[in-house]
Amino acid sequence: MLSKSEIDSFIERGFIKLDDAFPSELASLGREILWKDMPCDPDDRSTWTLPVVRLGDYAHEPFRRAVNTRILHEAFDQLVGKGRWLPRGSLGTFPVRFPSDQIANDTGWHADASFQGNDGSWRLNVVSKGRALLMLFLFSDIGPDDAPTRILVGSHLDVPPLLQPYGEEGLSFIELAQKLTTTLNRDVEFATGKAGTVFLCHPFLIHAAQDNIVGSPRFLAQPVLLPAEPLRLNRQDKMYSPVEIAIRNGLGMS
Repeated sequence: MLSKSEIDSFIERGFIKLDDAFPSELASLGREILWKDMPCDPDDRSTWTLPVVRLGDYAHEPFRRAVNTRILHEAFDQLVGKGRWLPRGSLGTFPVRFPSDQIANDTGWHADASFQGNDGSWRLNVVSKGRALLMLFLFSDIGPDDAPTRILVGSHLDVPPLLQPYGEEGLSFIELAQKLTTTLNRDVEFATGKAGTVFLCHPFLIHAAQDNIVGSPRFLAQPVLLPAEPLRLNRQDKMYSPVEIAIRNGLGMS
């Protein structure tokens, strides 16, 4: 179970780090599956010719088990609300980053979009339609040199005022990124840890990838936790989840 200080940190900083959220043995089994699906040999660096290889959704047993541990389900209940999130049977996409002199060109600051607009663009709105949490699953040991995801601490509080004027339609993730100004001055932390670590992040947390220059191949999944019901910023019973509380705080709602 998450402590009160951990929940308070999530509300204020926008993320929490869970060490040993799933067994490292599952990470090892998962990497074996992922290596087989890439045009790369784990024992031959000459085959690591691309800066990033993106692999599709994975529902093999190691991935299903990794996302369905007791510690994670309890954390989902505490951060999103019991009965307010949908179980996952897979782990989404894996952007595997290799040490390379090439630039990946996908390293800009952003918040992940969560629904598709009528114009086909991927968008976000103030109630985070379609996303309850952003999650980072570390399937390899990730240190400072291994292209860890960059996180702007507390940036999730800056996003609600930017989205609120646009109502249900919200903004595309590109439009939102273009509005990030003072947010980019926030402190940066890095999603480092041992394989089996999970970062549970507020859906509005501003983050960015980075190129892997000298590190080891980085295996990370970034699945969405889907909501079972829409987030609500005005509940009669005042039983707000930490995700909702953070949005309300960002809007200055008491």
